[in-house]
Amino acid sequence: MDAYVSAQKIELIHWITELNDLSVLAQVSAIKDDAVATSHAELQSIERGLNDFQQGNTVSHTQAKKRYEKWL
Repeated sequence: MDAYVSAQKIELIHWITELNDLSVLAQVSAIKDDAVATSHAELQSIERGLNDFQQGNTVSHTQAKKRYEKWL
């Protein structure tokens, strides 16, 4: 792990342990909850994609380009 990242984590941990402002703690908690939910949703999406691939529910690159050409 990058030394800078480790140092940032330690600094944040220290800051949070000394923090007494409940509104800031609530904001930090909300950020954590959002990050966990996002990670979970992303993993579920990846799993759905892999399942689709394993079941043969795919389209060729050419078909995908044609389907989404107006956005490309």
